[in-house]
Amino acid sequence: MTRKILVAVPLIAGAALLSFAAQSQEADDRPGAKARPAEAIGEPVTCISTSRINRTVVHDDYTIDFVMKGGDVYRNTLPARCPQLGFEERIAYEVSSSQLCSPETIAVITAGAPRGGPRCSLGKFTPVRYTGDAGTS
Repeated sequence: MTRKILVAVPLIAGAALLSFAAQSQEADDRPGAKARPAEAIGEPVTCISTSRINRTVVHDDYTIDFVMKGGDVYRNTLPARCPQLGFEERIAYEVSSSQLCSPETIAVITAGAPRGGPRCSLGKFTPVRYTGDAGTS
């Protein structure tokens, strides 16, 4: 009986470590978990002008910052996870007007997929001001 107890203890400890590792990974996958810290400075808007977009910063599979000419930043938190977005960090979009709006879709630009990767709906655009450590994404 002693042998069974000694064998069971490492298995229980190993299971606890695996469980903790899984919980830690899930915490890192939260929307905005890897995004540069920012605070909302206004109400979310449905559309932004494409002619004012200077660049985009993809933080993870949920979060894209649209940095506008003049320095304004609009954070878009997607309503659902967009696979490969955080890894590829590149997007494409098509618009029928001069505005990019929610719930239009973006396409993840992936290597080896000339027509783009996953397509994902946008959320609303929240004007933000960066806070905290400027060295992150």
